[in-house]
Amino acid sequence: MLAGIAVMPAARATQNSSAELSAADMFALADKARAVGHPEDAGAIYDALTQDANADVRAEARFRKGMMLADARQYADAAVAFRAVLDEKPDAVGARLELARMLAAVGDERSARRAIRQAQASGLPEDVAATVEQFAQALRSPRRFGGAFEVALAPDSNINRATQARTLDTVIAPLTLSDDARAQSGLGLKLAGQGFVRIDLSDQLALLPRIAGDGTFYREQIFNDASGSALLGLEWRNGKDRLSPSIGQTWRWYGGVPYARTSAISLDWLHGLGPRAQLLGHGGASRANYLRNDLQDGALYDLALSIERAMSTRSGLGVTISGYRQTARDPGYSTVSGGVSLVAWQDIGKTTLVASTAAYRLVGDERLFLFADRRREWLLKASVGATFRQITIAGFAPKARLLMERNYSTVGLYDYRRVSVEFGVARAF
Repeated sequence: MLAGIAVMPAARATQNSSAELSAADMFALADKARAVGHPEDAGAIYDALTQDANADVRAEARFRKGMMLADARQYADAAVAFRAVLDEKPDAVGARLELARMLAAVGDERSARRAIRQAQASGLPEDVAATVEQFAQALRSPRRFGGAFEVALAPDSNINRATQARTLDTVIAPLTLSDDARAQSGLGLKLAGQGFVRIDLSDQLALLPRIAGDGTFYREQIFNDASGSALLGLEWRNGKDRLSPSIGQTWRWYGGVPYARTSAISLDWLHGLGPRAQLLGHGGASRANYLRNDLQDGALYDLALSIERAMSTRSGLGVTISGYRQTARDPGYSTVSGGVSLVAWQDIGKTTLVASTAAYRLVGDERLFLFADRRREWLLKASVGATFRQITIAGFAPKARLLMERNYSTVGLYDYRRVSVEFGVARAF
């Protein structure tokens, strides 16, 4: 029984052309169920209609269910529903804008803006495009508290990013490396999480305390690598611009023992570049204290500039140029580096593919005492990954990523190759 009305089985109603109830009748029943306070019954009807042979009916059912869940503030579940609409109908602008609204509601404003850019990439009529642009400028996360958590299994051919060589040439004599100083393979558990509090000071300004942590943990605990940070920042919003200065502290542990402590200040800038693209700038300065080797203590400076562009409703591209400077008490540890990275993503049905590649050049100020040459390196990276929304449980879907890394160095200690695979879960939207 549904609000006192006898209803035939949903499968029969949606699959049999001679059924007593058409899809329009079923939508009307769902509306009545919502009106009298029976959202579970409405949800069951929508779920049945997602099995309809007509793609438009399936899309409408998912969209209405998403709106119902959004009204109930079940934002993550609503986002899953809107994402399911887009998996079949990537040009459904309404569903993509609602997905953006849900992403903002769960605190992921960056992904929300990416969804808006994808909507604008569909070639909207001028009046609609103007409305979407106004929507984009007004978009902001209403969440006062938020966070995210990731977990993955990571088989790795070189968990310590070490050379495979058994001996290294030095200015004194050949140096024989211990086993734990050479490349080691292992199966790691990767954990990462972050949380924030948003305290609005005005319509344009908010205070943002944040904490974050990540680590990879192995059976051989001497290779465990973990870090944590606490940051206090501001976010200033004005039309197409976001400025976010912050100060904070970062701690790193290696093998369960404190490795480094860093005090940092940074500034992040986001600027809209037309309907399809955005510019992201980052600058930072910090002071590092290496607890195992005082000769490495010094200042760190980094700059990065990125452009992200939606190529279509299903694809996008990002380019980043970055530079890094490290000073140290021993000039042999002082380096300057820079590079470029590319990332591209493509939705294929219910699967999202992400591929990236990067190249970085590093040069040391002077040689380290033991080695004849100063560091001169090329670091090459490539990865490909996928999120599979065919299997969605509690708003999460399985993901996999293959990462390949090769560092060519004039100092054998830093010359290495690495292949890693990650199996984990990601948000299904």
